[in-house]
This record gives sequence, C-alpha cells and structure tokens, in this order.
Amino acid sequence: MFSFPSRLYPITDTRISGLSHATQVAQLTDGGARLIQLREKGLAPREFYREAEMAMRIAHDKGAQLIINDRADIALSLGAGGVHLGQDDLPADAARRLLGPDAIIGLSTHSVAQAQLAAGMPINYLAVGPIFFTSTKVNSEPAVGLDGLRIVRDVVGAMPLVAIGGITAANAPLVISAGADAVAVIKALLAEESAISDTTRHFLQLL
Repeated sequence: MFSFPSRLYPITDTRISGLSHATQVAQLTDGGARLIQLREKGLAPREFYREAEMAMRIAHDKGAQLIINDRADIALSLGAGGVHLGQDDLPADAARRLLGPDAIIGLSTHSVAQAQLAAGMPINYLAVGPIFFTSTKVNSEPAVGLDGLRIVRDVVGAMPLVAIGGITAANAPLVISAGADAVAVIKALLAEESAISDTTRHFLQLL
C-alpha cells in the first residue's frame, strides 16, 4: 500500500509564490520535501508542460517525486510519479489504465459521500477538504472541519488520507490528530518566497 514519505505534502502555486514551479521544487526539496504536487490553473498546457519538465529534472536530482495536478497526459509524457485528480477530471479508472499500476493516483473529495465512493476506486490516496476556510482556491467548497475529517477517516478505513485547505503550522498537528496521514499545504509554505526551504523544514520538524 502507498504511504506518504512524510506528513507534509507541498503543492506548488506560481501565483502565491511568484516563482516558477522549478524554483519552488528546488526550494521545497532543499527543505526536505520528497513528494510534491505541481498545481497550475493559469498556463496553457504547452507552457505547463515546459515548466513541469524543468521541475522534474530538479526533483529527480533531489530524489523527490512529482505528482501532476489534473493532467494525466502530462504526468504520462514526463514519467512523473503520478497524477492528482479533481471531481471533474479524468475518472480514476481511466487514469489508472493510462498510467499503469505503479503510478500514484490521488483524488480530491469534499464530503463524506465523495470520500466513501473514492475509497473503492483504483487510487493510492484521497484528499479531503477544505478542512478550514481557504482563500487559495476560487469558489472553494464549504469547510469540512476537524469533525468532518474524523468521520471521513472512519469511513475510508486504511486508505491513505491527506487533508487540505487553510492548514498552517499552528493547526497542522490538530489535523494529523484528527486522522489525516499528511497535510497538503500551499499558502503557509509559499507566501514568503525567501523562506520556503526554512518553512518546509519547520513543518517537517513540527509533524
């Protein structure tokens, strides 16, 4: 069964950090991150491919794996570690057929019902959130909260579970205690571009 290499699962964001995906991956891996999701909502596919290709080279040199958000085709063509799917993306079974049995496939869920359904899909982990209010994502779903996270943990059994949404160094330990195997963090890691490596290190020590 898949397991997260640490309790921290960073996600890149060029808008928040002001940095390229490659630069973010370099700083995150310098801080100790070994599994990173590349998330890009603004670039055309060709541009994102070029950015992801550069980030892949850095990750490979640092012994880290990259998960590509949404784009199973880019994950396949670059030989990335896998893909993270949203509720409106390629179905998980189709992504599994495309990427093969060894790829890491994650799926976002926003309710207990979605999580319960996802637990029976050919995925390696599921994400649940937002746990708290978040300004990172436009038109965010309602917050699940720690109580909702506990229910999801009970429903999905041993399925690896990552929590996302509004997670900071202050509340991350509470999220882990509520049942998450890892926390996905964007803004709290990337907002201060000169401190990304140090902030990553701090999260890893905290968790």
